Amino acid sequence: MGRTVQHVTTDQGEIAYTDTGGDAPVALFVHGVFLNGHLWRHVIDRVAAVRRCVAVDLLGHGDTRIAADQDLSFRSQAEMLLGVCDALGLDQVDLVGNDSGGGICQIFAARHPERIRTLSLTNCDVHDNWPPAALGSIQELVAAGGLPDLGAQMLADVEVARAGFAVACEHPERLDAETVRTYLGPLFATAESTANLERWFTETHDNSQTVEIEPQLRSLTAPTLVVWGTDDVFFDVEWAHWLRDTIPGCERVVELDGAKLFFPEERPDELAVELLRLWGGAG
Repeated sequence: MGRTVQHVTTDQGEIAYTDTGGDAPVALFVHGVFLNGHLWRHVIDRVAAVRRCVAVDLLGHGDTRIAADQDLSFRSQAEMLLGVCDALGLDQVDLVGNDSGGGICQIFAARHPERIRTLSLTNCDVHDNWPPAALGSIQELVAAGGLPDLGAQMLADVEVARAGFAVACEHPERLDAETVRTYLGPLFATAESTANLERWFTETHDNSQTVEIEPQLRSLTAPTLVVWGTDDVFFDVEWAHWLRDTIPGCERVVELDGAKLFFPEERPDELAVELLRLWGGAG
């Protein structure tokens, strides 16, 4: 289950990514908080026949290497995506995002629409629903200095990890210890990496960054897909409808009954089918 990670240099740091290679059009996958590009492995397995798939690790996550004072804002993350595209020679991409990564993808698409072939958004930060109210308990834990202890407990005991992931996973009991280590290990590997994660929660929650791009989203004509889990406590399905009603290129919303925030990990077949449909139609 291990990942073969490469690095590319950008102004924001040494960005870790996986790449299926090949000459097909490129799909760029962007994960959210607490995870890394490993989230997309099952989806990539199902679409790699028609797309070269690049999955990045965000700033402050996974194997990406950054300076201790690196700006972790969504704006900075979006510019990192642009830097990755430039460094890898990717003129246009099929952009796919989940959770925080979906908010970052919206900023990237709004600011650089010429680089977007298609846009696919799953449950994610939208407009002024950032940070979502359900994230309050995590923010309180961070403020109290409890994040390092929680990380150590989750890495030491998969049952503790499953309990923690239950809020975002439909079937946390299916998470194995190796998957937990792949996601959380880099976040809690050093005091510096944990401090970066804490900074994510204390320095980057400014919804003006997603509110300010609404005018650009209202002129975004790239074919856009919205696939949304209906049981997500962080991002209600009303935000999927907001995206549909805001982005001219979005023609429909696909609702996945019972799915939660991290459904790309759990229900890759359903997402892959919709991605392939979008890309075929767009092509």
